Amino acid sequence: MSFMKLDKINVSYDGKKNILEGLCLDIEKGELVSLLGPSGCGKTTTLRVVAGFVEATGGKFTLDGEELTKTPVHKRNFGLVFQSYALFPHLTVYDNVAFGLKLRKVNKTEIDTRVKEILEVCGLSEFAKRFPKQMSGGQRQRVALARALVIQPKLLLLDEPLSNLDAKLRINMRVEIKRLQKKLGITTLFVTHDQEECFSISDKVAVMNNGIIEQYDTPENIYNRPKTEFVARFIGFENFIKLERLEGEKYKSENGTIFNVESDNYLQSCLGTIKPDDITISNDENSQNSVKGTIQVRTFLGKAYQYEVDTLLGKLVVNEQAEKIYETGDTLTLVLPSNKIILV
Repeated sequence: MSFMKLDKINVSYDGKKNILEGLCLDIEKGELVSLLGPSGCGKTTTLRVVAGFVEATGGKFTLDGEELTKTPVHKRNFGLVFQSYALFPHLTVYDNVAFGLKLRKVNKTEIDTRVKEILEVCGLSEFAKRFPKQMSGGQRQRVALARALVIQPKLLLLDEPLSNLDAKLRINMRVEIKRLQKKLGITTLFVTHDQEECFSISDKVAVMNNGIIEQYDTPENIYNRPKTEFVARFIGFENFIKLERLEGEKYKSENGTIFNVESDNYLQSCLGTIKPDDITISNDENSQNSVKGTIQVRTFLGKAYQYEVDTLLGKLVVNEQAEKIYETGDTLTLVLPSNKIILV
């Protein structure tokens, strides 16, 4: 049985349209699971249902075998970290971290022991007597984490915790979050709209769209084998071709081009999609899975150039290393490798 389970959760704010629609999610003990998706997809609402801030209009939420659907926030014993940090400006780092323990009426000796331990784990021991205004954004975020962790929560909930940090600090902090999460073995639900951030720290990812989970899988599988058109587009696939299966691995496009496709999920009528990085430029017009086209737009990406190529299949976007540079108006033969085409 899963450690945390959302079973057919519905949420409606106006009694009419559901924000979440029959949402199901299973998380194993010690996993870090991210909810990923565009604004308005329902990821923060899902986290707020788990936290107890939003009441589900249908379905059940269980944790470690205990149903908590109607349990109020203060009785859930979850650690919460938000993008605003929400630190008390008039309290020192030590007192900010100790606040939750004092609310729970833990004795002073144990408070002192636990606060000092978590400050050490989070690399904050030398800042114990400082106030939040005397610290950097990254340091304040670590204080917020320490405060959430010191109560020894059953579940850690992180809602866009790094969105207020600059790019370099975000990278450092996501490594820090992963390190702490694994060291403490705490089950974690992480909300983000940042794919790179999400894929770098998650054990599993739930990609959400319009209140449902479109795909729940490892970061590697989602990145390399999206199951739906929405997931494929969201993670960066830009080339989509309508295909109809003929037989075996053979598919035909609307213009009659025949493609071989190596797949573990052969669909009859579907879209074939491929990343710009996976299309190659060939000198052989007779290559398998090839199509001719003319460059319409060239964009410099640094290590590579991106070409928008007009073909009989429509516009295809191709990324090619900068060793050989093609010009606008050049005619190319593009090859779509059979093992790189994903069917959705």
